[in-house]
Amino acid sequence: MDLGLKDRVAVVTGGSSGIGLATARLLLADGARVAICGRDPERLAAAQSVLAAANAANVLAERCDVLDADAVNRFASKVGAWSNGRVDLLVNNAGQGRVSTFSHTSDREWREELDLKFFSQILPIRAFLPLLKNSDAPAIVAVNSLLSLQPEPHMVCTSAARAGVQNLLKSLAAEFAPQIRVNSVLLGLVDSGQWQRRFEARKDKAETREQWFGALAREKGIPLGRLGEAEEPARAIVFLGSPAASYITGASLEISGGVSRHI
Repeated sequence: MDLGLKDRVAVVTGGSSGIGLATARLLLADGARVAICGRDPERLAAAQSVLAAANAANVLAERCDVLDADAVNRFASKVGAWSNGRVDLLVNNAGQGRVSTFSHTSDREWREELDLKFFSQILPIRAFLPLLKNSDAPAIVAVNSLLSLQPEPHMVCTSAARAGVQNLLKSLAAEFAPQIRVNSVLLGLVDSGQWQRRFEARKDKAETREQWFGALAREKGIPLGRLGEAEEPARAIVFLGSPAASYITGASLEISGGVSRHI
């Protein structure tokens, strides 16, 4: 199926690794021009090298902290100059979870988590809105978590923040309609650097990666019996952000291996 992405301009925040990088690769493969940003200069340079191997002219990589309004505005200005003033797709993909209970989350940690989850959406959307309005098929896709609908007590702070973000996205879908579509993906457990670090910190060093991840999937009750791969949510992001999804807005797509318990 032709998703209609050839020569479209896409921006992926947090695009230097994991789901963001996988999304950028798929967008490039479908003929889009892709701008990515990230905070770590080494990881960003490595991602740019990987993406540029396919088509260097269609790749822009800039260092940017999405919680720094000035940095995000500078990134948007560079993208605008590179793309002749148009962006067709903004993928907001930044931030990881905080493991903590209510009793063990300080006021500072609450503020940090709420700031990260909300403003990693708010600042890029605000900065790129003028460029999105210059597109004939603009879309925003936010990477969120299943925690927004199915909170976990050991991630109370992140769960609450994710729920608030999902409410925000639903509001924006109505406010920006009919011109700009706004959708989200809700992730379950996806193999990432975060889970790799937890594996490396395991107590039983004799346990292999396959064994450790298999036990994690069983512990979490994932019906498909494994964690997701970065390319799996990336494929959903690309579809939702493409002209092929032209009648979808205000939607959230679960990508969790069937672990959700709600209807």
